[in-house]
Amino acid sequence: MPFEESLLAQDENAGALVFQLFNEIGIISQLSSTAFERVLPHGLTPAQFTVLNHGVRMGDGWTPARLAAAFQVTKGTFTSTLQKLEAKGFVRVEPDPDDGRSKRVFLTEAGRKAREDALVAAGPLFARVPEAVSPEQMRALLPTLQKLRAWLDDNR
Repeated sequence: MPFEESLLAQDENAGALVFQLFNEIGIISQLSSTAFERVLPHGLTPAQFTVLNHGVRMGDGWTPARLAAAFQVTKGTFTSTLQKLEAKGFVRVEPDPDDGRSKRVFLTEAGRKAREDALVAAGPLFARVPEAVSPEQMRALLPTLQKLRAWLDDNR
């Protein structure tokens, strides 16, 4: 087999492997989101929880536009999520003191508590995962998944 054909065959196999990887990640994402949504308290949706979690992990005070970009959703979609969180008392949306045309999003204490309540509610679900994947396997998988996530983030 000529070298070029060999490379093409390798690329096709690599493409199939990448598809299989992304397919598994997609299915896992769907199944885990659905399982998580079933246990979320306070009428939270997974998208709303993600906003609260982001605020705790990354700090708050971000603009809605920056948050929408981080979550890769339209500003309109994100505005709807923010309005629902604000109605629940979980976020405060305030004018940006440096730019009167912009706003900043801050978690409230109730929002921080709702995030913690969600993690507690998900505890029994999380406790069952080692039935399928051992802690050692999870520790081995995480660096690779984190590397893939970082690469995808850098190349969006």
